[in-house]
Amino acid sequence: MTSPSDTAVDTAAARARLLELIKELAVVRGKVILSSGAEADYYIDLRRITLHHEASRLVGRVMLALADDAGIDFECAGGLTMGADPVGTAVMHAAVDAGRTVDAFVVRKAQKSYGMGRQVEGPSVEGRNVLVLEDTSTTGGSALTAVEGVRKAGGNVVAVAVIVDRDTGAKEKIEAEAGVPYLFAFGKDELGLS
Repeated sequence: MTSPSDTAVDTAAARARLLELIKELAVVRGKVILSSGAEADYYIDLRRITLHHEASRLVGRVMLALADDAGIDFECAGGLTMGADPVGTAVMHAAVDAGRTVDAFVVRKAQKSYGMGRQVEGPSVEGRNVLVLEDTSTTGGSALTAVEGVRKAGGNVVAVAVIVDRDTGAKEKIEAEAGVPYLFAFGKDELGLS
């Protein structure tokens, strides 16, 4: 049987290894234009993490623990396609590994005009507590689009969580506009980018 202290050690080890992998694989130095249009001296390419064979499992464990430590109770996890897709799937698998039930979902940028005409794909979020995820956020725009889509679909958004916070105002904007907590696993200072 796993004790709470064993789980804490496992989570700390997963977090430390994930941080190593992010620094090694995802931080790209040099001038780049971000999706917000802003210019930066580095780019954090978290798809190199969320789609990586080892890092993906760590993402799920770290993000699940992040929500748990904040007291966030949720049944569904996902966000705006495509950055959030592998994050939601990783959280779903980590929850299953922990003996819990969490469904993943995907939010399209706009509602489909054909088929079932849905904006939120996957198991229904209606009437369920939802954790909106993103790999990273600069302006908060993608997460806010996901929050809006989930709410239109009848889901109860309980928090927004990202792997890396760039410290560019997304936290403040999301908390003000969506009215939910904003959580992040790593700050840019932990990546040596402050």
